[in-house]
Amino acid sequence: MLDTDLFFVDDAMGQRRDFNVQSEPDVGESDGEDDIQSRMGDEDETQEDEEEEEEGGSDDEESEAQIPTASKQKGPTWTDPDDPALQVSLAGDKRGRKLREAVSEDVIGGRDYERRLRRQFEKINPTPDWAATARKKLHPAKAKRRRPSTSSASESDEDNELPDVLADARGILQQGRKANTIPQGILSIERLRDANLAARSEGEVKAVHFHPSPEVPVLMVASTDRRLRLFNINGHTNPHLQTVHIPELPVTTAMFHPGGASILLTGPRPFYYTYDLMSGTALRSPRGLWGTTFTKTGVAQDSSMEICAFDPSGEVLAVAGRSGQIHLVDWRAGQGQVVGSVKMNAAVKSLAWSHDGSGQLMSLGENSEVYVWDIGERRCVNRWKDDGGFGSRLMAGDRVGKYLSIGSRTGLVNVYGSEGVSSLASNSPKPLKTLGNITTAITSLRFNHDSSLVAIASNVKKDQMRMIHLPTLTAFSNWPTSSTPLGHVTSVDFSARSEYIAIGNSRGRVLLYQLKDFSTQ
Repeated sequence: MLDTDLFFVDDAMGQRRDFNVQSEPDVGESDGEDDIQSRMGDEDETQEDEEEEEEGGSDDEESEAQIPTASKQKGPTWTDPDDPALQVSLAGDKRGRKLREAVSEDVIGGRDYERRLRRQFEKINPTPDWAATARKKLHPAKAKRRRPSTSSASESDEDNELPDVLADARGILQQGRKANTIPQGILSIERLRDANLAARSEGEVKAVHFHPSPEVPVLMVASTDRRLRLFNINGHTNPHLQTVHIPELPVTTAMFHPGGASILLTGPRPFYYTYDLMSGTALRSPRGLWGTTFTKTGVAQDSSMEICAFDPSGEVLAVAGRSGQIHLVDWRAGQGQVVGSVKMNAAVKSLAWSHDGSGQLMSLGENSEVYVWDIGERRCVNRWKDDGGFGSRLMAGDRVGKYLSIGSRTGLVNVYGSEGVSSLASNSPKPLKTLGNITTAITSLRFNHDSSLVAIASNVKKDQMRMIHLPTLTAFSNWPTSSTPLGHVTSVDFSARSEYIAIGNSRGRVLLYQLKDFSTQ
């Protein structure tokens, strides 16, 4: 057998080059050197011809783009010569059946099999936007071929570029950034893998809360099994980070501190727990938190801390007590210390801080009255009643200070503008709109980061949740649907930039959805 039948050189261009090597023992070294020099001379001549072709092609750039030289193309680094002779059966393989183009098709060649595998992979994993953009920058001639500099060519180029400029009213420099608006009517949303699938809760989910910093993609989940779980939300695997068991406290309220360094856990007990994210330790507050400042007998009468809220700076924690008492806890030292209180004429049902820079606290009573408090002076600066008085029970404000929403036991939600938040408003502000999309008691109200969406939900019946478009105060028609597996929704929260929305239910699941209008900003 000759050496030519045994060896060949596979170059980087994917072209097979066979060398005519003869196994003759009489051939001397001088003949081999002459052969090599002649080949090098041929390669030099070929290279000079290619350079002349490139210089000549500069005058006609269109022909150069259509007929690229071999030196500009890069083929596969490995080519198996046995692929054309390979025969693959598609009908006998369960995974290969999806590659068939016809039901009766069975055996195909190796090259065709490779082509179909590539097509199936690109179908499942499309080219990302960043890769397409990088390719356009790396090969601008392929993205848009130049034409000769004639008057007709320049006019055609202007016709191609002009619609791109006039398609948007924004400036040219701002076209790369997406507008912070979301259209009404149809919500672009996609369901992802459950956020807590790696460590599902064994009881009802009481609270879900995203970390306040967009650089920390962490979701906190608290459930009735007295466990706090942390997950890294990446939209794919959502790995489980840690579980904290607190047997002494049935957690009903859990939230991140506005600074993001700790988590506050409260429930129907006169004490609370704080979990420090840096050290990974959970600390319980001492009993008798309220001391003797607000009681006559010297014994703490408030036995619950379920209703509480941090101010935007995280320096003050407001806690609802009995008989309309609202205790103010100084949180700057790391451990809570009661420094004052205010009192309304009815039992407190909900608390919310103003985010308009005034530092005011709003409290909702069981008689549907809203009190606006000046915390610095410890006095009520405004007081008004919720429109309609439908048995108000839950109040929430947005992160910008534009809206205030109040949910009732009948399912109606009043949405107020900035006048409902400001202390200078009238004694009877009128809501912008009363939403009647839910017919049972409202238990969850949550605004997104830019006040364009609000989620309202009820845990009384299954699938009682709606997403509201705030600029138009209308509900989205395409989501949720009758087939959306929401269950009894117990808690809702948006991520720091509204890329995700997490929905906890009574079965211990935390559904995770991606909002596409915010994920690409």
